[in-house]
Amino acid sequence: MSQTIVYKVPGMTCDHCRHAVTAELSGVEGVASVEVDLGTKVVTVNGDSLDDAALRAAIEEAGYEAV
Repeated sequence: MSQTIVYKVPGMTCDHCRHAVTAELSGVEGVASVEVDLGTKVVTVNGDSLDDAALRAAIEEAGYEAV
């Protein structure tokens, strides 16, 4: 079942941030795509059977916090 989860990640400021968050989230099981909007500091994750805790842990692993 396809789903979308949106996170606000206020610490992201540059392309390095975008790449770090995208790389970590892309490694989480079930993730099909990741979109990062630096202007709004919003991360949109699309995929199947997404695990909120695993996604939040991946964002933290990249060095950021989802609020």
